[in-house]
Amino acid sequence: MRFAVLAGETSGDLLGAAIIHALRSRFPEAEFYGVTGPRMREAGCESVANIDALSVMGLAEVLPKIPAIVKLRRALARRFLQDRPDCVIGVDAPDFNLPLERRLHEAGLKTAHIVSPTVWAWRAGRVKSIARSIDLLLCLFPFEPKFYADHGARLKTEFIGHPLAEELKLPIARDAARQQLNLPIQSPIVAILPGSRAGELKYLAEPFVKTAQWLAQRNPELSFVAPLAKPGLRAALEAAIEQHAPALRWHLLDGESRTAMRAADVVLLASGTATLECLLLERPMVVGYRVSAFTAWLLRSFRLLKVARVSLPNLLCAQAVVPEFLQEDAQAENFGPAIERLLTDAEACAAQLIQFSAAGAALKQDAAARAADAIARLIAA
Repeated sequence: MRFAVLAGETSGDLLGAAIIHALRSRFPEAEFYGVTGPRMREAGCESVANIDALSVMGLAEVLPKIPAIVKLRRALARRFLQDRPDCVIGVDAPDFNLPLERRLHEAGLKTAHIVSPTVWAWRAGRVKSIARSIDLLLCLFPFEPKFYADHGARLKTEFIGHPLAEELKLPIARDAARQQLNLPIQSPIVAILPGSRAGELKYLAEPFVKTAQWLAQRNPELSFVAPLAKPGLRAALEAAIEQHAPALRWHLLDGESRTAMRAADVVLLASGTATLECLLLERPMVVGYRVSAFTAWLLRSFRLLKVARVSLPNLLCAQAVVPEFLQEDAQAENFGPAIERLLTDAEACAAQLIQFSAAGAALKQDAAARAADAIARLIAA
């Protein structure tokens, strides 16, 4: 039994690893190979290519890398058509994975895709194209299968819950997390997470660091912990700190993002999967995001964005309780007061955490096991 697994960024690497472990429990002799990150390699997946080749953001930013990305996709198609794995599993990265999956699907290979593209937010017309590209779509959020059915997709979809809801279900107390990271036990701490990709730090490192300076001017006792998803991101954050807030109490970490969030009183972070982790860890948060001016112009000019809120907590919770500031609004003057309120107002924190607890409970479905069962049924069919 052979599985080709294709991830595209850090969040896909985490999900891919969880699915690999679940499939291995059902197929102990199975082999796994594909586009991997460190977690997938630790799970025993042979690396054909690294996720760094695909970890780009925005419409303008991806253009220079298109030739290399197309070359990689063609190479993977040739290999999989020759090897003919029992199932090809794309994990997120829809712009890369779905065209590849469609070619393999048309050639008779079984194809499953984990993580629905955000068709409910923008480009809903992709629904029918997705249905022609894969045999099975595994959805992480409960509202997604109905969306596909309502839009006429002839596609097998299943809500499996989110693997992170299981992975993060064992709580670690705030003080224990601080001890693990050698952080001060008594001081208030804000965690700063400006993203897992270089493009995100390009646009968010400066306003996030300026926010720390804004907060420290009002509360000199504050400490700041900044976990970096990759060692290569450290230089960009250090440069912003040196320029805008060199005198603060900074604790820069390699990895350890979840422990850093657990240790924090409030988290400032980029919109993305990390916001879901923060929700599941039940930590108060403020969210920001920026893309290039060109990408923002395209989104606005063609009205491509279909939702008023973009962060996952606001989409999953019964009420939009997380302050989020996008593009021109992603400034210290907006982030600072929102974070300060969560640091000082217990009712504001409670309003978030009550919603987070309910949303997290709905996502705890033993997702990896349900995904592995669905893929096993696909293979058997």
